[in-house]
Amino acid sequence: MAAFNLTPSGPSTFILMGIPGLEAAHVWISIPFSTFYIISLLGNFMLLFVVGKEQTLHKPMYLLVCMLALTDISMSTSVIPKALCIFWFNLKHITMGGCLTQMFFLHTVIVIQSAVLVTMAFDRYVAICNPLRYTTILTNARIAKLGLLGLIRAVLIILPMPLFLSRLPFCANRIIPHIYCEHIAVAKMSCGDSTVTRMYGLVTAFVVIVLDLTLIALSYGLIIRAVLRISSKEVHQKALNTCTAHICVMLMSYSPCLFSYMTQRFSQGITSHVHVTLSNFYLLVTPMLNPIIYGVKTKELRDKMGKYTCRR
Repeated sequence: MAAFNLTPSGPSTFILMGIPGLEAAHVWISIPFSTFYIISLLGNFMLLFVVGKEQTLHKPMYLLVCMLALTDISMSTSVIPKALCIFWFNLKHITMGGCLTQMFFLHTVIVIQSAVLVTMAFDRYVAICNPLRYTTILTNARIAKLGLLGLIRAVLIILPMPLFLSRLPFCANRIIPHIYCEHIAVAKMSCGDSTVTRMYGLVTAFVVIVLDLTLIALSYGLIIRAVLRISSKEVHQKALNTCTAHICVMLMSYSPCLFSYMTQRFSQGITSHVHVTLSNFYLLVTPMLNPIIYGVKTKELRDKMGKYTCRR
C-alpha cells in the first residue's frame, strides 16, 4: 500500500472527527467502545484457542468458525484502536497512506467475512442434505482452499478502491466526519471528479452482496425443500438447531452493514452521528456477539469452551 502514487496537493493528512455532534461525549463513548472491543477479543481468541487445542473440533464447521473469528478480530482491530486514540487523546490526524491502508484492510475483511458466511451456508446444506457424503465433500483442505479463494477475491475486488482514491486531488477540506476512513466519506472530500471511484464502490458492493446473499438463499432453499420432504418433527427440529447459529450471525452481519451502506449513500436526511453509530454497531457489536452465539448454540463447542473456562 505504501507504493500508492499519492496526490501531492497540500499536506497528505486527513482529520478523523470521531462522532460528529457528540465530540463533548467522546470520553464517555469510549467506555462502551473499549469494553465491547475487549470482550470481542477475549471471546474470539478463546474460540480460536479451544478449537486449536481440541483435536475433536478439527472439522470443517469449526475451521469456518475460526475463519469468522479471525475476520471479527481483524475488522474491529482495524478501526477501534484508532477510534480510542481519537476519544482519549484527540489524535485525529491520519496520513493519506494510513487512511488508504485502513480502508483497504477493513473493506477486504468485510468481503472475506461475507465469503465465509456463504461457505458456512454451503456447509450446512451438505450437513443436512448429504450427511453421508459430508466428510468426502467437505474436508479441512477443501475449506482452506475456499478460504484462500475468498481472500483472493476480496483483495482483487477492494484493491482498486484505494488506487482510484490515491489519484484524486484533495483540497482544503480534509475533515472526515467518521471514526475511520470509509470509502465514500473519503471520496466525498475530493475536489476532483470522483464519479469513477464512487460508481466502482457502489457496483462492487451491490455485486458482492447480491451474489453472496443469492448463494446463501439458494443453500437455505435447498435445505428447506429437503427438510419439508421429511414428515418427522424431530428431523425438522434438528435441522433448525443445525442452522440457528449461522442464521443469527448472518442476520447480525448483513442487516446493519446493508442499512449503514444504503443510508450512507442514498439518504440525505439522516445526520452524520446516526451514520457513524450504525457503522459502530456493525464493527463493535457483531464481532462481540458472534463467538457468544456459536459458543451457546453449538453444543460440542459449548462443552469444550465450558471445560476450559471452568478449569480456569
